[in-house]
Amino acid sequence: MTARTTRLAPGVRTAMQSLSAAAKRGLGDPALAELVQIRASQLNRCAFCLDMHVAIARKEGVSDRRLDLLAVWQEAGDGVYDERERAALALTEAVTVLTDGFVPDEVYETAAKHFDEAELAHLIALITVINGWNRLMVARRIPPGGPAW
Repeated sequence: MTARTTRLAPGVRTAMQSLSAAAKRGLGDPALAELVQIRASQLNRCAFCLDMHVAIARKEGVSDRRLDLLAVWQEAGDGVYDERERAALALTEAVTVLTDGFVPDEVYETAAKHFDEAELAHLIALITVINGWNRLMVARRIPPGGPAW
């Protein structure tokens, strides 16, 4: 499969990059930010973003075991992901999939127990922007390692 187009409007690219950077900074946990972006990219089947964020996660010190089990984080057992990470991953799935058209109160409330108001706002922004990136890359069929723009 080849890319449909490698063109992305420069203003859109700049805005998305700025939003991504601000969300990551505000979350303050680079490894968790990568886990969140990887999980959303898995759900959205975005090979480009998955490839990129797995490589970044490794640079941030995320172990191969945690990366290997991320798709099944709920079944991974104790000791693989802590409660804060589990809350972030549950929120990632709820925001990404929106099965019932909204994020369930229980998922949001659990996340709110582990993140202060500012962190939670940045986490939701990060989930939202990676979903946007996923859709941009999947719609254009940008392959792993392919041209981002």
